[in-house]
Amino acid sequence: MLKACEWAEASLGHAFRDPALLDAALTHRSAGKRNYERLEFLGDAVLNFAVAVLLYREYPDADEGDLSRYRAALVSGSSLATVASGLGLGEQLRLGSGELKSGGFRRSSILADSLEALFGAVYLDGGVAAASGVIEALFASRLGELPAANELKDPKTRLQEHLQARGVALPAYAVEKVSGEPHEHWFVASCEVTTLELQARGEGSSRRRAEQEAAARLLEQLGSGEETAHD
Repeated sequence: MLKACEWAEASLGHAFRDPALLDAALTHRSAGKRNYERLEFLGDAVLNFAVAVLLYREYPDADEGDLSRYRAALVSGSSLATVASGLGLGEQLRLGSGELKSGGFRRSSILADSLEALFGAVYLDGGVAAASGVIEALFASRLGELPAANELKDPKTRLQEHLQARGVALPAYAVEKVSGEPHEHWFVASCEVTTLELQARGEGSSRRRAEQEAAARLLEQLGSGEETAHD
């Protein structure tokens, strides 16, 4: 396995002048007090800035809403985890024994967070131009994979627009169950459109994710109903 500095130069195209920054970016909080959490906070801002500039340049006719949806898709946790996995980032991470045993180096949330930390480290080490260059190199090729902006609207937004266009009252959401440890809650939420007598449930690691899944499932019901109506 390549040493961290060699890996970073080969994978990111950035040669760290301060290896301590890279060391911190690759250290999970379970493995040391000097870890990537502060760098992750910084890297998140750097990432959003660099991707915004990239999209502004590449989509000159897109409005603010479309640009926001494109950016949200590119910087989502799943997108970041995919990019991190492609770089082999998980193999470079330093994790505590518990995280190692549970396969933390493959966990999407850890991969996404550590990638943001890397961007923060590159920014501190080389400035805005260096960080933007690394980010553009990693994300420019993903622009062609983006669906139409309208398809990127989250399920709750699409459901609301669908119902409003048909003069139907907006859905009601409710949290039905919260389980798990305080730091690992699991939510079950419902989405109900009473006038159509439709209800769906969703689950997720946050209330928002559970509600989004419930909305997506209710949209599926509406889609099936419309197809049936046209048959």
